[in-house]
Amino acid sequence: MLRLILALILSMIAMLLIGPRVVPVLRKLKFGQTEYELGPQSHKTKQGTPTMGGLMFAAVSCIVALLVHGTWLGSGDFILALIAVSLLSMLIGFVDDYIKVVKKRNLGLVWWQKIIGQVLVAVGFSLYCYLHPMVGSRIIVPFFNVEWDLGVFYVPLMSCVMIFMINSANLQDGLDGLLSSVTVIGSVTWGLIAVFVTMAGASVISADMAANDQNLAIFAMALAGSCMGFLRFNHYPALVFMGDTGSMFIGGAMVGMAMLLRMPLFMLLICFTMFASSMSVIIQRIYFKVTHGKRIFKMSPIHHHFELSGMSEQQIVAMYAIVEGALCLIALLSLPLVG
Repeated sequence: MLRLILALILSMIAMLLIGPRVVPVLRKLKFGQTEYELGPQSHKTKQGTPTMGGLMFAAVSCIVALLVHGTWLGSGDFILALIAVSLLSMLIGFVDDYIKVVKKRNLGLVWWQKIIGQVLVAVGFSLYCYLHPMVGSRIIVPFFNVEWDLGVFYVPLMSCVMIFMINSANLQDGLDGLLSSVTVIGSVTWGLIAVFVTMAGASVISADMAANDQNLAIFAMALAGSCMGFLRFNHYPALVFMGDTGSMFIGGAMVGMAMLLRMPLFMLLICFTMFASSMSVIIQRIYFKVTHGKRIFKMSPIHHHFELSGMSEQQIVAMYAIVEGALCLIALLSLPLVG
């Protein structure tokens, strides 16, 4: 438990220390945000705000997790797997941001370029989990003391889930401090789940499994602490944005933790706000085509609908944080602690 607290505090302090030094550098390099032309008009004032700030908390999360790391377990170590999937997911976002910032092409990578990269990352990580002796093809079902063996369908299904969730995190990053806030709560929850599962199964799980769960919890707390520190610069009005660089790092990290814990179904609770962002876009587009131009939401993702309905960015972030906290509590209470 001491390592978890240390990871949380160290990553938060590190972010608070490096933020005032990195943000001016991003501004000097003219890594400024290019606002989407069809976005809310109120966001036009954010044009030029430094972006790609996700590089900061990505670096801090990974470095602190490695420094506080407990027992090393070689290639099967959960921390190494989480760092790999998070950074590879981030790389796609970084290239996207680079094209937007340097090439001044507002849409960045075209959709098929993103998908190709995400498919490679998703299939690779799904295969890793499928072949890992401590993960495999069985997933835990929330609220029930059962496991569901996906068998040979594990890799294709989990690959689709990974792609969906990474893009969902990206879509949610639309308001100052929104994704950072829910990530703090969600990451702490994954960390607590790893601890509770280890404690409940102390008599039946192996020492290596217990060590791996602790390593995952350390990574989760490092991510939570770094996002907490990042909020100092990302809350409204934001001094820096995380960009696709940061949002895809978070997406990869969140789905990575869920899969290594064998709890991807728990993302319906812990990552509900990300899920809602994607679903609102899908529903909006389908309804628009079916009705030949009509809309359900004033704008999607749904946080923009709330914004155009009169809510301030701070109110929306607070609402999302409350919903996230409540659902994460339900997730913790629903833990089916199977052996």
